[in-house]
Amino acid sequence: MHINGKEFRTIWFENNTVKIIDQTKLPHQFIIKDLKTVKDSINAIKTMEVRGAPLIGATAAYGLALSIIEKNDQSFLKKASEDLIKSRPTAINLKWAVDRMMKKLSGVNSNEILKIAINEAKAICEEDVKFCKNIGLNGLKIIEEISKKKKDTVNILTHCNAGWLATIDWGTATSPIYHAHKKGIKVHVWVDETRPRNQGANLTSYELNEEGISNTIIADNTGGILMQRGEVDMCITGTDRTLSTGDVCNKIGTYLKALAAHDNNVPFYVALPSSTIDWDIKNYKDIPIEERNSEELTHVEGLDKEKKLQKILIYPLKSKAMNLAFDVTPAKYVTGLITEKGVCEASEKGLKGLFK
Repeated sequence: MHINGKEFRTIWFENNTVKIIDQTKLPHQFIIKDLKTVKDSINAIKTMEVRGAPLIGATAAYGLALSIIEKNDQSFLKKASEDLIKSRPTAINLKWAVDRMMKKLSGVNSNEILKIAINEAKAICEEDVKFCKNIGLNGLKIIEEISKKKKDTVNILTHCNAGWLATIDWGTATSPIYHAHKKGIKVHVWVDETRPRNQGANLTSYELNEEGISNTIIADNTGGILMQRGEVDMCITGTDRTLSTGDVCNKIGTYLKALAAHDNNVPFYVALPSSTIDWDIKNYKDIPIEERNSEELTHVEGLDKEKKLQKILIYPLKSKAMNLAFDVTPAKYVTGLITEKGVCEASEKGLKGLFK
């Protein structure tokens, strides 16, 4: 997609270096950062310089290539793979990408392993672009139907950032919106700010602005009343891990949006590539839910009057804070899953009908 009119992807490989957009600096600064070691990749994932399940997976894949550049040794590669998987626990794409890379590199001659690693990481990225584009085309049909019935602007609510900044390009939840916009359908997006890191306000609104799509940032608790007023036609979110049962693990607060949507008969869709499906875990209570540093909640960062980035404390010094990063939305509250192969019901039957 575009930043200041120029096409970008979120990650690419150049001269034995991985290039990323440092998303901790957005929207106030646009900085391209170099990753030169596997530790750089791990740090980028941990600190959320890269984030979003598909992009985390791609970064891990390139991280393994970087580890080979550092030291072409099987034990070093194995340790790198283990450390990458541990970097963030909830998004399944991370483990999926590392497992895919390690399987591809198993038994490969040391003279060929770097080339194969780089090519496989690139293949993972290209596959994600294709999948996300197809997610958009499949989701576009839903927006088209609403537009034909309403004969007016389609109001879509989204949570967190499941845009192109969370993938390689196109995004998951935003891809249908981008395709609708390109087709001339009038869309407007309600963007949850998504505390505590404000990924909706800082990233989703930012990228929608760059593509010229009408959007309005709202406080996280505003969605319910907008649905009651009939000002939301549909919800689309992404997901960091979707169980074969159709249960969806996504950014904290997604569950509450699904409950509000259910109570107000607003369709609630979840967009995902198949790499985000966890076919092994059956009980959502077994999903590892990441708990991040409470400082993300107790402090906020923004520009001061001199346009300098400042981080300030907003809570009482003596107060404790809990910062759970994800929650789980049960399948019964999900209208449908938008995938690269089509739209299905949020169930094992629905998913297996597309992928098994």
